[in-house]
Amino acid sequence: MGKFQIEQCGQIEGLYLIQPTVFGDNRGYFMETYNYNEFKELGLDMVFVQDNQSKSTKGVLRGMHYQKEHTQGKLVRVISGKVYDVVVDIRKDSKTYGQWYGATLSAEEKNMMYVPEGFAHGFYVLSDTAEFLYKCTDFYDPSSEAGIMWNDPTIRIDWPIPEGETPIISEKDTKHPNFSSTIYL
Repeated sequence: MGKFQIEQCGQIEGLYLIQPTVFGDNRGYFMETYNYNEFKELGLDMVFVQDNQSKSTKGVLRGMHYQKEHTQGKLVRVISGKVYDVVVDIRKDSKTYGQWYGATLSAEEKNMMYVPEGFAHGFYVLSDTAEFLYKCTDFYDPSSEAGIMWNDPTIRIDWPIPEGETPIISEKDTKHPNFSSTIYL
């Protein structure tokens, strides 16, 4: 048995949910969260050059982010708490262009998502706090950062925001354009 189980996310090519094998006993647990050779055997042949970590409180929505140049593939996971993780396919020539996919990632489940280059990415925090890790295939480039409005009426992401609540969003994220005026990859 391999150390990782992967599942393609819906019809979106290149987007995968990944479940590591967890070895546990009365002392706790151990798991590999990335292994180049194991990932390559599964068809995920990427090299990561930068790791990022964020901590957010319940109700925070971060996204939908991407880079116009120096596009980043991301292996994302939650090490504390739970989030609803969302991606939008912005690859012009993709069969699933403009489609979104969302999945709950949690420290308890230890699941991960691989988001290939060409996607806008964001998440909504479901737990009191959440710590989120990103392994990236290219470096952050502030001159290339861009985004799509989180509540774009064309994409219609079904965020699990409780009725009557407003997500906590950074000022920068409130200024993203709608999908129709986004620069696509």
